[in-house]
Amino acid sequence: NIDNIEIIAKCNDGAQLLNVLKSIKPDILILDIFMPKLDGIRATIKIREYSSIPIIFLSAKSEDADKILGLNIGADDYVTKPFTPLELLARVNSHLRRYRHYLEKVGQESESKEHIYRVGGLELNEEKVELRVDGNVVKLTPMEYKILLLLMKNPGRVYSADEIYERVWNEKAINSDTIMVHIRSIREKFELNPKKPNYLKVVGGGGYKIEKDA
Repeated sequence: NIDNIEIIAKCNDGAQLLNVLKSIKPDILILDIFMPKLDGIRATIKIREYSSIPIIFLSAKSEDADKILGLNIGADDYVTKPFTPLELLARVNSHLRRYRHYLEKVGQESESKEHIYRVGGLELNEEKVELRVDGNVVKLTPMEYKILLLLMKNPGRVYSADEIYERVWNEKAINSDTIMVHIRSIREKFELNPKKPNYLKVVGGGGYKIEKDA
């Protein structure tokens, strides 16, 4: 567990948040979607222009469309109201561990080799952190990229939602339902018909894979 979590700033609206972020650098952000002046969605879009800091959304809505929207524009996770403080703390700890591990890994990599994974019209460049579909760049959120990288490295291999969560988040699954939302968002970005995907498929009702011969 991460023992020393300190709240270093509280903001009343999204505009104030963006102003505060000019002078401080927190390790994680917890945003309510329905903030005044500048809501959580628009604030996150602006933050993602220059930062990969973990962002957790708080929302009273639980519909998949709202979850997909939040994850699609760059949020890492969502917590639906009402929630317990322990649940939120677990999510915060999870993303802080992941983000700190990511920063350590980036700092240690002085050299990198180009690794490109291709399946049909999909091309994932690990060095550039870039997805191309039929030659066109498709923008992914950091978590979408990591999920797709896992699947494209092992085409044809079926992963359960829990397996994906544990490999991407590097810890025991605590909210594997979010994988379903991420998968749906990924599909909508490059499948011609997301309901009948050519590449990213559901297997056995609870598993996911990239079709090897798509």
